Amino acid sequence: MLRKFQMEDAPAIFEFGSNAEVQKYTGDVVLKSVNEAEEIISEVLFKDYKKFGYGRWAVIYKPDNKVIGFAGLKYLPELNETDIGFRILPQYWDKGITTEVSKEIIKYGFEILKLNRIIGIVMPKNIASYKVLEKIGLKFYKFDYYESTEKYNWYKIEKADYFNQK
Repeated sequence: MLRKFQMEDAPAIFEFGSNAEVQKYTGDVVLKSVNEAEEIISEVLFKDYKKFGYGRWAVIYKPDNKVIGFAGLKYLPELNETDIGFRILPQYWDKGITTEVSKEIIKYGFEILKLNRIIGIVMPKNIASYKVLEKIGLKFYKFDYYESTEKYNWYKIEKADYFNQK
């Protein structure tokens, strides 16, 4: 299940945001406190929802009724692009959850938000993430820098390609 984050989700964000395995290929620092998670909710997530009308969502694993990570779209103003991203706790990896929710996010992006393109930016070593991007229809299109001195794999799916796949 997907939904917008709420302030009450701060402990869950801290749980996956403080996990070194989850953060390994993100370029983000490992969270050190629930207060940092609260700051992310108020200063990033809520602001994205308000300013752009969308952002990363809480991924809730229904059998446990637990927030296990995030998945969603994020507008990157510096690139004038919308990025799909996801992170979930390791104990939920290899269950198809990320692929399942990401397919719905792509659908939402093209059918509801009427986006023209969605990109994914992934560290080359993050094989699991780029496999998810490929499963949901994104194609590799360049190897370039993004917010660091490291090169990233860039993937994209255009609106026409999405509708041709249906």
